[in-house]
Amino acid sequence: MTAAQPVVRTEFADLSPPPINLPPRAALFLDLDGTLAPIMPRPDDVGPNPRRARVIARLRQRFEDRVAVVSGRSLPDLDHILSGGVPAIAAIHGLVRRTAGGGVVELEPHAGLEDARRILGELADCERGLLFEDKTLSVALHYRNAPSCAEAVIEAAERLAQSTGLVLQLGDMVAELRTPGADKGSAVTAFLTEAPFVGATPIFLGDDLTDEDGFAAARRLGGFGVLAGKPRPTQAHFHLEGPDAVLDWLEHLTENAEVHA
Repeated sequence: MTAAQPVVRTEFADLSPPPINLPPRAALFLDLDGTLAPIMPRPDDVGPNPRRARVIARLRQRFEDRVAVVSGRSLPDLDHILSGGVPAIAAIHGLVRRTAGGGVVELEPHAGLEDARRILGELADCERGLLFEDKTLSVALHYRNAPSCAEAVIEAAERLAQSTGLVLQLGDMVAELRTPGADKGSAVTAFLTEAPFVGATPIFLGDDLTDEDGFAAARRLGGFGVLAGKPRPTQAHFHLEGPDAVLDWLEHLTENAEVHA
């Protein structure tokens, strides 16, 4: 099976909330679903939010644009949800990346996506609660509304990964098959080679297994990760209870005079 192998994680041990006083020239890398926004029954249920937009605008000012969103969603979807307020975005787990200057780097779709698209689409047609999502460079089958189908969905996705060479990415009640070649950690690494992120200390906020690569990259590059939501084994150093707590913490950062640009 060709699958995204999660990095080795430490066991959860009552991680504390992250500090308000961040290192000089910190940069924020933020997941969306489960981190900046609550997990909803359907991806389309998440839309623009005034508080989130206001917080991000203040963060961009405070950190001199060293703020990026790193998500499994598509770039157009992220621009809609974020009201166009974030220039630097890594979409589809890093397979599409827009720099702070507006340049877009995008991988070519893997040939195996055609088979995966057909088979996962047929599964969704057979079960009312399953939701098929096509992101061009990846395809996903959500089973949040049909949890009894979890085993069948994952088994089908594993077979497809093995037969096509696609990367299997398991997330929160979703199995995704994606083009190989990038992940959230490599996206963070790439951003840190470009203005305005060069020389910054990376802080990565995320909630599920797809964010572990981001946590690992932040740790490797001298920063840290913040796990949002339900506690679990993780490479993150700190923990927040969920999107509301994340936004509360981010708001405190914008008010804190100890954060230096």
